[in-house]
Amino acid sequence: MTYFLYIGTFVLLLIFQTTIMPYFLLFDRFYDLLAPFVIYLGLFRSTRESIPTIIVFGFIMDNLSGGPLGLYLTTYLWLFAGVKLVITILRVRDNVLLPFVVAAGVLLENIIFMGTITMFESGSRFSQADFSTVAVQVLWALGTGPIFLILFNYLHQRWDQYFKEMFSPQKG
Repeated sequence: MTYFLYIGTFVLLLIFQTTIMPYFLLFDRFYDLLAPFVIYLGLFRSTRESIPTIIVFGFIMDNLSGGPLGLYLTTYLWLFAGVKLVITILRVRDNVLLPFVVAAGVLLENIIFMGTITMFESGSRFSQADFSTVAVQVLWALGTGPIFLILFNYLHQRWDQYFKEMFSPQKG
């Protein structure tokens, strides 16, 4: 049942990111909305449950993006692995560190994207505008990332509670 929640969340994030956000100048340089979702999976869900979700969503994003095949899949897997590594060292589930985890994740995603561009385009150079976009995305992540993580966690808890009540045996 949890995978239905993940599919619904993915579809809503994808629709919001591709059809609504481009029409608002404020969200001109917003980060990939699936990054906080992958970070959420790394922080709060098991690896066994998260890996299939990340693989499927990464593959779908690769097909939708028009970029090199495997770019999003690789990025999401590295992001997930990085979060799993960080939670072995730090107690990240505290709300104080959440903004920095999301910001670091968005920065890692951009570094992977820029590294991929560098590998595929010889002589590529990044302009000040490219670095400015990354900085703005990291700032957006500092402010909104924890909100997304808390929202994902809340929705998942409500989802689990709903199905627990729905399928629990009634006393009486």
